[in-house]
Amino acid sequence: MPYLAVIFLTAIFFLNFIIRIIISPLMPTILEDMGLTPDQAGSFFLVSASGYCVALLCSGFVSSRFLHVKTIAFSAIATGLMMVLTGLSHNLTLMRCTVFAAGMAAGLYLPSGIAILTTTVAEKNWGKAMGIHELAPNLSFLLAPVFCEALLLWMTWRQVLFCVGTASILMGLSFLRFFRIRDFAGKAPNFKALAPLAAIPSFWFMMLLFSLGVSGTLGIYAMLPLFLVNEHSMTQAQANTLITLSRVATLPMPLVIGWISDRFGLKPVLATVLAVNGILVLGIGVSNGFLLQVWVFCQPVMAVCFFPPAFAALSHIGSEEMRSVAVSFTIPAAFLAGGGLVPSLIGILGDKGWFATGFVVVGVLILAGAIIPFFLTFKKPEN
Repeated sequence: MPYLAVIFLTAIFFLNFIIRIIISPLMPTILEDMGLTPDQAGSFFLVSASGYCVALLCSGFVSSRFLHVKTIAFSAIATGLMMVLTGLSHNLTLMRCTVFAAGMAAGLYLPSGIAILTTTVAEKNWGKAMGIHELAPNLSFLLAPVFCEALLLWMTWRQVLFCVGTASILMGLSFLRFFRIRDFAGKAPNFKALAPLAAIPSFWFMMLLFSLGVSGTLGIYAMLPLFLVNEHSMTQAQANTLITLSRVATLPMPLVIGWISDRFGLKPVLATVLAVNGILVLGIGVSNGFLLQVWVFCQPVMAVCFFPPAFAALSHIGSEEMRSVAVSFTIPAAFLAGGGLVPSLIGILGDKGWFATGFVVVGVLILAGAIIPFFLTFKKPEN
C-alpha cells in the first residue's frame, strides 16, 4: 500500500503541475490562433497563480470538511475539468476564468497530498518517498514541451488541453475508486499564528527570496518559449526542444546542491545560486545565437539549485511550531509573485517591444537578491 500511495500521489502531482505550466509551451500557437498579445499571454500565468495562491492558503478549510483523500480526488477532477473548459474557451475573458479556476483546483492538492504521503509511508522512509514525489515538478518541466510538440503533430492545441484534462479527471476518479486508506481531516488554517511570525524580519526576507527563486524557475519558464519564437525567430518546435534539453541536467541537481549546502553553509550557497542565476537570466535577455542557447541551457540547472537550501533556511526561521506556518504563507506568496506577476511583467514589456528588457529586469532583481541571505537570522546554528 505505501508504494501504491507514492505512485498514485506522484502521478496526480505530475498532472497537477503539467496543467499549471502547459500553456507555456503551447503559447506561440495559442497567440497565433486567438490573436493575443504578449501581455495577454502573461496574464494567464498571473490569474493561474492567483487562483493557486488563494486555494493553497484556504485548502485547510476544504480538507477539514471533506477529508484529505476526497480533497485530493476533487482537486485532480476539478483541475482536469477546468483544463477541458479552457480548451473550449473562444474568448480571452472566459479563458482567463477557466485558467483561474484550474489554478484554484490545483492549489488544493499539495497540503493534502503531503499529509496522506507522510501518514501512509513509515517515517523512516519519508526521505525516499518525498524524493520520488518531488520528481513530479522537475519531470513536468522536462516533459511538458515534449508532450505538446508530439501531440501537436496530430491535434490542435485545444485538443492537447482536452487530453491533459481528461487524464487528470481519470486519475482523480481512479484514486477515489482504488486508493484504500483511513481518511482523516485536515486542519483549518490559523491566521492568528501569523502574528508572531510577522514580527521576525527573516520571515519577510525568506518570502522575498522564495519569490525570486520562483521567478527564476516558473517565471522564466512561463514566457521563454514565446520569447524565443517572437524575438529570436525560432520555430515553436525548436524552442521547446531547447527548453526540454535544458531541463535534463536539472534532475540530479537538488541532490548535488544539498551536499554542497551541508559542506559550505546555507547563506553563502543561497547567495551564490541567486547571483549566478541572475547573471544567466541577464544573459538570456542580452544574447543572441549560440550564446543565447548556452544561457538557456545553463539557467534552469542553476535555478533548481535554489530550493533545497531555501527550504532548509526556512525551517530555521522561528520556533519549531512556526515552521509549518512559515511554509503555508511563504509558498503561496512566492508563487503569486514569481509565477504570476513576473510573467505578467515580461508580457507587458514584450507587448511594448521590450521583450528582452523583461528578462534583463528579472535578472537584475534576482542578482540584487543575492545579498539578502546574509541578513537572515537563524534560530539555531547551521550544521
